[in-house]
Amino acid sequence: MNSTECKRCGTCCKKGGPSFHIEDRALIEDGYIPAKYFYTIREGEPVRDNITERVVYAPSDIIKIKGQKTGWTCFFYDETEKRCAVYEYRPLECKLLNCRDTSVIERVFGKNLLTRKEIMGSVGGLWELIVEHDNRCSYREIKKLADEPGNTKKRGLYQKVAEIIEYDKTVRELVVEKGRIDSDLLDLLFGRPVSSIINHFTETF
Repeated sequence: MNSTECKRCGTCCKKGGPSFHIEDRALIEDGYIPAKYFYTIREGEPVRDNITERVVYAPSDIIKIKGQKTGWTCFFYDETEKRCAVYEYRPLECKLLNCRDTSVIERVFGKNLLTRKEIMGSVGGLWELIVEHDNRCSYREIKKLADEPGNTKKRGLYQKVAEIIEYDKTVRELVVEKGRIDSDLLDLLFGRPVSSIINHFTETF
C-alpha cells in the first residue's frame, strides 16, 4: 500500500458527512441515498470549515449526511467493519478526499454546492414554505442583531430570537401533522432546529 492509498482508518468519516455538490444531485433524486439521512446547513449558520479549521458562516445551503446519534461520524460509516455502507454511491467529496493529500478536494471545497432549490424548487407549496421559513428564521438577521453595539439591544434580541424559535417549531409540527411529511425529512427541508443552533451566537449576545 502506497503512502497516499486509503487505509480505511475512518478518520475522515468520523469528522462528519460530506457536503453535496451539483454532481451528486442524482444520488438524492434517484434514491441511492434516502433523503431522510440528509440535513441542511442554512445560509448564515455558523459552521466549522474543515480546511481552515475555523468557524465561518455558511454563504448558502450546505446539504450533508447526518451523523450517528449525537456525534459527527457519518451515518453510513460502519466502524466495526471499517467500511462505508453506500460506498458504491458515495458523493464527490468522498471520492476525492485523501487525508494524506487534500489538494484535490480543496479545489472543489465549497464550490458548486447542491442546494434545496435544485432538489425541491419545483415542489409547489412546499418550496414556498421553505422560502418563507428561511426569511423568518434568518441566521443573517440574528447575527446582525447580535452584532449591534451596546447592551440595550439584548431585550429586543432575546424577544426576536424567541419568536424565531417558536415559528420554527410551529412550522415543523404543522408539516408533520397537516402535511403528512416524515419527521425525518425536517432537517433537510428546514435545516436543524433553530433552538439547537442558537447557542453558537450566544457569545455575541
